[in-house]
Amino acid sequence: MRFCIHTFGCQMNVADSDWLGQSLTAMGWEASPEEQADVFIINTCSVREKPELKVYSLIGRLAEFIALNPRAFVAVGGCVAQQVGTKFWQRFASVRLVFGSDGLAEVPEALVRLAREPGLRLSLLSFREEFVERARPGTTAAVPPQAFVTIMQGCDNFCAYCIVPYVRGRQKSRAIEAVLAECRELIIRGARELTLLGQNVNAYGQDLNGAGVGFASLLRRVAALPGLDRLRFITSHPKDIDPEVIAAFGQLPNLCPQLHLPLQSGSDAILASMGRKYDRARYLEVVAGLRSARPDLALSTDFIVGFPGETEADFEQTLAMMREVGFSASFSFKYNDRPGVRAANMEPKVPEAVKTERLSRLQALQDELAAADRAARVGNEAEVLFEGMSRKPGASGASYSGRDPWGRTVNVAGGEGNDLTGLLARVRIDKVKKHSLTGTLLGVPW
Repeated sequence: MRFCIHTFGCQMNVADSDWLGQSLTAMGWEASPEEQADVFIINTCSVREKPELKVYSLIGRLAEFIALNPRAFVAVGGCVAQQVGTKFWQRFASVRLVFGSDGLAEVPEALVRLAREPGLRLSLLSFREEFVERARPGTTAAVPPQAFVTIMQGCDNFCAYCIVPYVRGRQKSRAIEAVLAECRELIIRGARELTLLGQNVNAYGQDLNGAGVGFASLLRRVAALPGLDRLRFITSHPKDIDPEVIAAFGQLPNLCPQLHLPLQSGSDAILASMGRKYDRARYLEVVAGLRSARPDLALSTDFIVGFPGETEADFEQTLAMMREVGFSASFSFKYNDRPGVRAANMEPKVPEAVKTERLSRLQALQDELAAADRAARVGNEAEVLFEGMSRKPGASGASYSGRDPWGRTVNVAGGEGNDLTGLLARVRIDKVKKHSLTGTLLGVPW
């Protein structure tokens, strides 16, 4: 059987799709382009409405390939699958499997069964109380230099705008030994940088089935693994970040000086309405602690513009907070109602035109902050982990792209015909581009 995976949404979905692809390949299935596929797997996101609509559009577009292949079918997984469920079957004859994040471990066997029984449809949508471990694919094949490890899934915060607890379930932590075993395996297979993933990694181990080991302890144990050059984690909730985690940024040499810390709004009134359980003062206290531990720390964040009841004064407080913190990057979106969340019933709604105008102003300010952040790097040196060839060749031929410890993209001319993928190198930053830096290799990559 030949399969094609489409992934929408967060890095956890990307990691889930990677595991699924490896598992199917280990079973003897073959990854293929759309026009040759027998099975189309769509891993979905419903945090916002737009990615959800893209799923319906994609299924419609795939109909042309399915019409030419009698055994072809579609499997829909992730958050939209959990939200819509078996209603997919009523709308799309081609959809024969729907599965949520808790059902992912069972998907390979389900796909095999569906391939053998053409008239069958299956759903894997039940929530579990504990994290369901997924069988490792059993391959020794090399992995990219940057790899991702899920340490937990689900969330207990129930922020007023967020659909995650309803589509990914309550918080569930993986056993620490399972996390460490996967990290060791990935390092052996070539990963030099690991990113620990969860909807709220700072709450790791605090759920009912947690083993009493908190995130700070897990972070230190992963950082101590031999052969690990870099460590990152995402995402953090400001109310849950532990002083020991803050201190780790100044104590663990391979913990990268970068943190994604979602703010959502700079207005205390809006933060309270969102149910975020922190205010401006608490957020700034966390930032001060982080920068005390690691003065060069790069902070990125999330913003929601136009939350119900947001006034111009509230929005101006968000802009002021952006300037005060000096975020190096941010992900910003216009608020839209999601089914079942509290904010869907909140009034007054902010007019679409106002949301659009505010988002434009916010993103313009972020562009200024990011440009200043990149410009300050010119003339400095950085250690870059190369991920592969740049999308555009350099003036002198091959160019390689990687990231510095702060998460900035850096492009350099190829190392005299040598493949730099997976190597670390000292680089002098020479030039700033709109979204990246350009530099020159210093010494021999390793």
